[in-house]
Amino acid sequence: MKRTILSGLVVIICAGALFAQQDQQQQQQQPAAAAEVGTPGATDINDTVPQTELSEISIDKFETEGFWRTNISSDSGFTLSRLFDGGSKDKTPIEGEAGLDIPDSKVLGVKVDFLRRGLTSVYITAARPIPVEGIVKTVSVQVAGRNYNHNLVLLVQDFYGRNFEIQMGRLNFQGWKNLTAVIPPQQELGMSGIVQQNYHYSNVSGIKILGFRIDCDLPDTYGTYYVYLDDLRAVTDLFTENLRDPDDPIDSW
Repeated sequence: MKRTILSGLVVIICAGALFAQQDQQQQQQQPAAAAEVGTPGATDINDTVPQTELSEISIDKFETEGFWRTNISSDSGFTLSRLFDGGSKDKTPIEGEAGLDIPDSKVLGVKVDFLRRGLTSVYITAARPIPVEGIVKTVSVQVAGRNYNHNLVLLVQDFYGRNFEIQMGRLNFQGWKNLTAVIPPQQELGMSGIVQQNYHYSNVSGIKILGFRIDCDLPDTYGTYYVYLDDLRAVTDLFTENLRDPDDPIDSW
């Protein structure tokens, strides 16, 4: 009887050791098999495909008389705008514009006559919103600010038609300077912040440029102030635009 029990225990122990060895071998083979079917840790061909196509594009070169308008509160002063010959000599050419003979000889001049000191703003707005396609990363403009402590603000409109303002910097410098506004990325759900794209509509993206606002520094709101603008540009991601299906109907009816 004791020999029978002892023999049974030996068989059970040997069987357990055999199953444990087989299980260990299967666990060692699983990572290799997982890598073969493309699980995490394996190289995916999609990881090597670029998902952005950044391009610098021209929005406006300030060559059209009357397209830009200026105004200020009537109890603060008067404004006047016109085009002048000239511009910054340090502008870098935009890739793709060479040989196109695009006019670029004018700048927009804005003159402000203050009636009294006060907290006020000067608006420089386009006759109509200027659309910028793609997912816009930055907007820049050449400015001659005449070394005043006034502050330049970019005015934009997002995908849903909501207005936003983005700081570009103070105008306390001599000569021409390129001021840049960084467009913050939209939230993951695409419902808050400056929204540039809705995943339901792949044929519409980007923002619209409304113009600029100059928030005047109180001590400098006296006499006559001059400011000049030139070469409005944007850096935008055109990856989605280039993949757009030309046969896809536009939802604007």
